[in-house]
Amino acid sequence: MIGPVFRIVGFLWGYYLARKRGGKTLDRLQYGVGFAIAFGLFDTLLGIALARFLGAA
Repeated sequence: MIGPVFRIVGFLWGYYLARKRGGKTLDRLQYGVGFAIAFGLFDTLLGIALARFLGAA
């Protein structure tokens, strides 16, 4: 359940950053998707690490 939250936060952060830098709509969407992918990758790695350290099956 935390995965979609990470991706949504990443998208919103990227979108906001592009808007702050004066990007057009497609720039904003590209930043948003890029950040969503990066946050999703981080979430996957974090989930794997937690599962290994906490001993989840």
